[in-house]
Amino acid sequence: MKEVPIFEHLSASELESIAPLFAERHYKKNTVLFHEGDSGNEFFIIETGVVKIYRMDYTKEVILSLFREGDYFGEMSLLETGMTRSATVETLASTTMYTLKRSDFIEFLEKSPKLSLKLLQVTMERLRKANEQIYDLTFLDVRTRTIKVIARLAEEHGVSKQSGVTIAMKLTHQQLANMAGTVRESVTKVLQELQEDGIITIDKKMINIKSMSALKERII
Repeated sequence: MKEVPIFEHLSASELESIAPLFAERHYKKNTVLFHEGDSGNEFFIIETGVVKIYRMDYTKEVILSLFREGDYFGEMSLLETGMTRSATVETLASTTMYTLKRSDFIEFLEKSPKLSLKLLQVTMERLRKANEQIYDLTFLDVRTRTIKVIARLAEEHGVSKQSGVTIAMKLTHQQLANMAGTVRESVTKVLQELQEDGIITIDKKMINIKSMSALKERII
């Protein structure tokens, strides 16, 4: 748990007191953990696997985030009684998680100023990213939005290698389109352009950015 950002500043005794409160759970691929509008009473930490956080715009899926091992979600609906889930969460692979019930979470939060401050910082950062996504969807063209999505995924999930930075998860063109707020054909066109220009390579649905600076130069 010390490796999970929200808990990294807790003391050993604090970690020992909160660890037994978590329950381990296993989910198959394509399992919906909860839907937008559901009541929320659990906090989730991902041990292994990948989940997508998304909302439905009429019949169109808009992916807000992709979370993997070490990431956590579900904290917002735990902070106030009666709050509902702001998005739907679905596994993209077999996933192991640790869950914490609201009553235990709130009780521990009241005893830990460090955790309260960290939670506030993370919430503000996620709000900032949400505002940036709204701006991108409103004012940027499809090509620029797609490139920004790739750059953001590289920053959040990138693994440095000799060949560049590899986004450490398999991504379909449709998933990228759902993150960029466009259609699959448009994403395919942008990916082909980036590959032809030698900026990225794709192997088994994993994107490798050969030059982050060259990629970011394409963001107008």
